[in-house]
Amino acid sequence: MSETPDPEVIELASQVFDLARTGDADALAAYVDAGVPANLTNDKGDTLVMLAAYHGHAAAVTALLERGAEADRANDRGQTPLAGAVFKGEDAVVRALLAGGANPEAGTPSALDTARMFGKAELLELFGAR
Repeated sequence: MSETPDPEVIELASQVFDLARTGDADALAAYVDAGVPANLTNDKGDTLVMLAAYHGHAAAVTALLERGAEADRANDRGQTPLAGAVFKGEDAVVRALLAGGANPEAGTPSALDTARMFGKAELLELFGAR
């Protein structure tokens, strides 16, 4: 049996996802430090890291990774934050994710495949690919 989610919990989660989208690293860190799961996901499987990465917020990505968020956690479509950052051209986010342990070969398509697809030679070199 599933319970109906508490509307206040839904509202709080919505606010935290908005903080990830807008890149408020300090507020995100405070919420995670207060008990919000670092790997909180929305209805599409997007984590806070995925949303921060996709919207170009390297400081928010770093804050979440430092608090235990998984760098390679894929969403429901198999996409990883690193592949999203490569797709969006967010080089600072790419570097933050790599520093946090992201694997360029994870996901579908992987960040490596995405860099190849878009001819991003500098990222291929950064990933150690030829």
